[in-house]
Amino acid sequence: MASQAVEVEKKYDVGPDAEVPALADIPGVTRVGEPHVDTLEAVYFDTAGHALAARDITLRRRTGGVDAGWHLKLTAEGPGSDEESGDAAGGSGSEPRRRRELHAPLGQPGVVPDSLLAHVMAYLRGEDAAPVVRLKTRRTTYALYGEDGVHLADLADDRVSAELLGAAGGAGDAAMGDAAAPEGEARTRQWREWELELVHGSTDLFPAAEKILAAAGARPAKHGSKLAKVLALPATESGAAAGPKSPGKKDPVSDLLTAYLAAQIRDILAHDPGVRLEEPEAVHDLRSATRRARSALQAYRRFYNALAVRHLGTELKWLGRVLGVPRDAEVMLDRLRGHMAELPPLLASAVKDRLEDDLGPSRDAAHRKLQMAMVSARYFQLLDGLEAFLDNPPVRPGAAAPARKAAGQLVAKAAKRLQRGARTAKRARRGAEHETALHEVRKDAKRLRHVAESAEPVHGKRATKIAKAARRQQQILGDFHDSVVARDLLAKLAAAPDLPEAVASAYVTLHTRQVQLAADAEVEYRKERKKSRKPLQRGVI
Repeated sequence: MASQAVEVEKKYDVGPDAEVPALADIPGVTRVGEPHVDTLEAVYFDTAGHALAARDITLRRRTGGVDAGWHLKLTAEGPGSDEESGDAAGGSGSEPRRRRELHAPLGQPGVVPDSLLAHVMAYLRGEDAAPVVRLKTRRTTYALYGEDGVHLADLADDRVSAELLGAAGGAGDAAMGDAAAPEGEARTRQWREWELELVHGSTDLFPAAEKILAAAGARPAKHGSKLAKVLALPATESGAAAGPKSPGKKDPVSDLLTAYLAAQIRDILAHDPGVRLEEPEAVHDLRSATRRARSALQAYRRFYNALAVRHLGTELKWLGRVLGVPRDAEVMLDRLRGHMAELPPLLASAVKDRLEDDLGPSRDAAHRKLQMAMVSARYFQLLDGLEAFLDNPPVRPGAAAPARKAAGQLVAKAAKRLQRGARTAKRARRGAEHETALHEVRKDAKRLRHVAESAEPVHGKRATKIAKAARRQQQILGDFHDSVVARDLLAKLAAAPDLPEAVASAYVTLHTRQVQLAADAEVEYRKERKKSRKPLQRGVI
């Protein structure tokens, strides 16, 4: 596994003849360590079209210095990144940059470690990451200490030589000022910059250092990273988008879907690495984001081109199913393991082993299928399609309707659907028909929850109250559904011809427990439905 850290730094452009100022004059700095010189060489990896750098993501292999190895830099909040001491195109300005940095050992020069590659697969989308830039840096580091010898920060004085490699092109050639260079031939340039990076100090150090560094000729860097400088990625265009602004009440209703869908796409991309690395809850989180995106598209579909919405809906449904099989299998195993505490210890152990034998292979096969889906062209095309929908929404004329009124109508429609479904379930005959009807109510509650969440920017607390009420019903009916599925599974397992008598008896005990849990969940649902009836009716907006 890769190690992680968060770095906070600010970069400065500085002339080649500038002198490092008296750093001890910075307020809060009581001592400056002896300068330490390192020679660093870093090779940056990206696609030919700079897919990573365009998202503010930096992937490099660096030799020299105390942290030699593979580095992947992302914004601290999630997908995104920076450069040499922060690489990738980034924003300039007065605020320091905060980045999440993942490290892996040097390994082989051209082979990106799997622990880092998993974090960028969703951005590479089937393309290979190849060398695009080589940087050689002569770094002189000054350690800044505060009271009691606390290591506050380091000032790095970097003299950089950059080489644009054959895989890079386009804007990079212009940045090098060598557009006429033969294709594939490296282009070079040199510059000098300073980086002030926190160690144990606080961000108060940055404004404290500003006047001292400015007096020495330093200016906030025009690019957020060395790589961005080489590739000529402007700060206004580089890096992951901050996302759409929060829609106002009179803004077009399409802005609500744009904002909500953008959040789900960010979540999908953020949870993608966890699924690849098989981290706990990552499948659940990715599946939830996929479901929310699909629900929102369905709720707002009348404002968009029907074919575009139908296509994305179909692909999101496919992804949800692929995620759902291993997730549901794991949930079922965890549920039954938890109820084994009610059995005698020796019997519980035997039942656990039997369950693993019976259910483990299908769960593992589902995980393998999921991993294959995550590297498929279909998955990458879905990501492309979602982002294209955001960039160029296929809106109909009605999408210009004021957000508050239109969203209120969508919430009201979803609430009425939930109420109709609840009445249908109440009239349904006991048994499979009733259970199926309650499962539909659960899905209706989920749809209402998601559309109410999307309306929160223009309906505030009223939409939040509706979303919470729908979520409570969804969760209760989720427990009911899990009990029903577990009940039927246990009945099937208990009927196996080669089952030891003690295990069969334990399955019957667990089966009885699931029957009771389903009944308890239904009682709780009826109470919750009665409790939330008025808020839902009153809250229809």
